[in-house]
Amino acid sequence: MTMTELKEFIWCEKYRPRSIEECILPSGIKTTFQKMVDSGELQNLLLSGGAGCGKTTIAKALCNELETDYIMINCSEDGNIDTLRTKIRNFASTVSITGAKKVVILDEFDYSNAQSTQPALRGFIEEFSENCRFILTCNFKNRIIEPIHSRCTCITFTIPKKEKPALALKMLGRVKYILDNEGVLYEEEVLAELINKHFPDFRRTINELQRYSIAGTIDVGILTTIGDINVKDLIRYMKNKDFTNARKWAVENLDNAPTELFRKIYDGLYEGVTSPSIPQAILVLAEYQYKSAFVADQEINLVACIVELMIGCEYK
Repeated sequence: MTMTELKEFIWCEKYRPRSIEECILPSGIKTTFQKMVDSGELQNLLLSGGAGCGKTTIAKALCNELETDYIMINCSEDGNIDTLRTKIRNFASTVSITGAKKVVILDEFDYSNAQSTQPALRGFIEEFSENCRFILTCNFKNRIIEPIHSRCTCITFTIPKKEKPALALKMLGRVKYILDNEGVLYEEEVLAELINKHFPDFRRTINELQRYSIAGTIDVGILTTIGDINVKDLIRYMKNKDFTNARKWAVENLDNAPTELFRKIYDGLYEGVTSPSIPQAILVLAEYQYKSAFVADQEINLVACIVELMIGCEYK
């Protein structure tokens, strides 16, 4: 399968917005990016926020609307210092055919090395300022060194509470369009449940819909799959030192985002764990939530967290 065919097969790529207007974003953030397009000038940007909230989509949409040449490098796969010295230098040192500034998109830049790659980029931003702009995306901006922050306009993708219902409604309209276009039958209340579960991770929502669409319809039959995480069962297993069922619980819930899992466990602590054990439990959760961004096997990380909570906490 070619790259073009792959993009046509994967819904989140096939239906990725190509303009700022098409993006589902809070009004303030959307207005900021639209002003950049209207002015025709692009700054060096550091875009931060949770997974699937639109950072990479915005970066590509900006380049598309400004008609700039760009390259995109995923720093979680190819973010070493040699990449900067070859790909970026070769691209940024030449002038665009149209005369417009070129753009280097460094996706997931928080995975790049803070001792080598990030300091090197600081020099590149200044060296090629006449010819090139840099757009960095990240989930955790605290992993990026301060000199990079100071050289970029930093925009955090946060959603005001009052705008969440309107954005969820817009997402509902978007997924209905996708399903209609793909010829997949659906029940609207099921779509709403799925959106609410994964909000604001719109990429996850679309990927899950594509997975469920194999059956040809999105109906109440999948509600058991997308239901709430049952933390009460886990608390009971940990209290009884029932490792087998605790591990089974972890496996059954791995489809959920790690941040959501740890948050649900955190919220459930107060019902099942004694007050003196709460502070220690929070420290354990914070440690393993942080590790979840780096580990190769999420199941092992989650089970290790559960074991430490099982051993180190007292239960009601």
